[in-house]
Amino acid sequence: MLQTIQSPLDHALQKVMPDASVVQTSLPLSKQIRLWLLDPLFHHDPCSSEESAAIMNNPPYWCFCWASGQVLANYILEYPALVAGKSVMDFGTGSGVVAIACMLAGAKQVVACDIDPDARRACSANAVLNKVELTLCASLDEVPWQPDLLCAADVLYDLENYSLLTQFLETAKQVIVADSRARTVAPDLYQQIEVREATTLPDYGEFDEFKRVKIYLSSG
Repeated sequence: MLQTIQSPLDHALQKVMPDASVVQTSLPLSKQIRLWLLDPLFHHDPCSSEESAAIMNNPPYWCFCWASGQVLANYILEYPALVAGKSVMDFGTGSGVVAIACMLAGAKQVVACDIDPDARRACSANAVLNKVELTLCASLDEVPWQPDLLCAADVLYDLENYSLLTQFLETAKQVIVADSRARTVAPDLYQQIEVREATTLPDYGEFDEFKRVKIYLSSG
């Protein structure tokens, strides 16, 4: 069964990274969660121009568990009252780590949202791996119900994405954001509540500053 799940993910990954594969990986901060992530032993010769273009045009973000996602998942598992009994949305879900943590912490239902169909496939596979059920969607417009809480990790890597911070507040009653790249997050709308450190899995040598993750909660 698990091999059957893994094969489509390997196929999706190999569209941009030939010979790469995913392996089950336990998270150091939240050992109860396992994910299909890029095999850290994968070694590749320098990319051809065609391979580089494929990676740039369709980066497989979903095969990494980014530092902010790990931190937010761990925070939710430490403070389950944040999600217990609530309808939750995880925006930019990637591997689905935060969505899975919400279900494990007692959320009533969770919709995992990502524009990338390969990310949605990975999220679905990771949900099976962790024995939880998730609803999947591709955009904020497709959310099947108004969430009590919206979670977002690692979505502020581009300045153009900062407008999402306002859209989030129009979508959900409460919003929690984790990010390691944003220097400040709309202080009139969000309050910084925590700072933690984590390393992206597999570790590809990020700068130390990107291992320092800030958590923000909507102040409305």
